[in-house]
Amino acid sequence: MSKQYLTEHVVENAHPSDIFAIAVNTAYAISAGGDSGIQVWSLHGPDHPLVHKFENAHPLGVHHLATNKDGGFAASAGFDGTINIWDLESLSLIKQIAKGRSSGEVWAIALSPAGNFMAATTYNGRVCVYDVFGAGEKVREYETKGSFGMSVDVSADGRLVASGHENGGVYIFNNETGKIHHSLPGLTRTVRSVAFSPGGKLLAAAGDSNIIALYDILSGEQVGNLSGHSSWIFSISWSKTGEYILSGAFDGKVKVWSTDTKTCVATHTENDKALYGVKWIPKSSGIGEGFFTAGANGKLCFYREATGS
Repeated sequence: MSKQYLTEHVVENAHPSDIFAIAVNTAYAISAGGDSGIQVWSLHGPDHPLVHKFENAHPLGVHHLATNKDGGFAASAGFDGTINIWDLESLSLIKQIAKGRSSGEVWAIALSPAGNFMAATTYNGRVCVYDVFGAGEKVREYETKGSFGMSVDVSADGRLVASGHENGGVYIFNNETGKIHHSLPGLTRTVRSVAFSPGGKLLAAAGDSNIIALYDILSGEQVGNLSGHSSWIFSISWSKTGEYILSGAFDGKVKVWSTDTKTCVATHTENDKALYGVKWIPKSSGIGEGFFTAGANGKLCFYREATGS
């Protein structure tokens, strides 16, 4: 069964340079990239106006963004090695974490459901967990085989952390025991995105192998591949129900996959430039099923499901 999505709105020149990261809650779409600002856009209304800009959020630019499950908080990681924590209700800076660390010391980031802790990868393969609401201190540190941690995610219950690495390694760690839960097989090339399913049963991993690998979290077995991209996959996102996975690739293609049939049900080609970020828009935002994308062309593209598809 195919699905159709229509281009609802395009924000031209949303940033003056590449958009490396996007995030979302029920009210806002958030974007950041090679410039120093973080932009907050309304999800409501057809033209998605700019609501707020965090000026000079990271002087050297931003490479990753994350929001917590309820969307009250956001975290940003900059090329200066600093992590900022933002309140999305008051649109204000709460605190800085890892200030003064070198670039690459903190790379990919993910917030726990409540936003009280954050997982972050490093250039030398460590996966660190920080206390956000306390002193911002590192409370756990997991070791891998030393390969650059390119991606990270926290499970919906906050119990597990998953990381994907430059050497193709994928790991799951248990925050309750402080030990490794699984070292996952199947990928031999760089893993640029990992994402837990909303129900907590599966982990999706994607990157330079051009496939999305699906793993059973309990057993650690690889239970499926989603094949169809012809270039590196930079970003993946689960729909709220877990029925679909969204993916964006280096060649500018965005795809929607059925996790039931393990087939592609929709493809859009925006241009020939890389898509660094793709995110489903929460249905609780009141605008129906849809998603938005961003990448090397500096644009934000909003899509909605076609009526009757």
